[in-house]
Amino acid sequence: MRILAIDTSNYPLGVAVIDGDKVVAEYITNVKRNHSVRIMPAIEAAMKEAELSPSDLNKIVVAEGPGSYTGVRIGVTVAKTLAWTLGIPLSGVSSLKVLAMAGRYFQGYIAPIFDARRGQVYTGLYKFENGRLAVVESDRLAMMDDWAEKLADLQEKTLFVGNDVSLHLETISGKMGEKAVISATAERNPRPAELAFLGKNKPDADVHSFVPNYIRLAEAEAKWLEARSRSHE
Repeated sequence: MRILAIDTSNYPLGVAVIDGDKVVAEYITNVKRNHSVRIMPAIEAAMKEAELSPSDLNKIVVAEGPGSYTGVRIGVTVAKTLAWTLGIPLSGVSSLKVLAMAGRYFQGYIAPIFDARRGQVYTGLYKFENGRLAVVESDRLAMMDDWAEKLADLQEKTLFVGNDVSLHLETISGKMGEKAVISATAERNPRPAELAFLGKNKPDADVHSFVPNYIRLAEAEAKWLEARSRSHE
């Protein structure tokens, strides 16, 4: 099965092509530039390197969020368009779960982190059991203070992964001490190849009704709804 994986849910942009159990192309950048302009050239480059045409693909897998509202929307829109145009299946995978795969060889809990501003993070808790990534605590939006306190009560250490972990190091270290382990710098970008394998056997989504998992409303939308509610009081 040939799969194209797309991840634009945060600053890192990732595209991968797998063929069966082989990673044949993988493209990752981590720069603050417009994903909407860069995603199609990245896909075209990966496909060219893999020596495949769009008609050779069997499935599209996309990082469905949480993350940047705009970033998630771009990736999902492109993935849906490609799946519909090519007439092939589409599956979505948690962006946090993709990031958690960096802890494959860690003996303990894994907490992927995306910053959500104002002391908040998108996170979840995972653990590898018998070689498979298991969900211990579902993806959520949480205050980093509260999340670190909760993890400090666990019996095992927790590995924190993600580029945004650096923004919360003081809180993590202050609340958890030696129970917190910080991933190496080179392991902090989510790998689109991991995304492809996570979605390989996942049930197909309905292309038309598939929507991103933002976890919360975009700030602009939340303010609009709040203002609208007040105007009707």
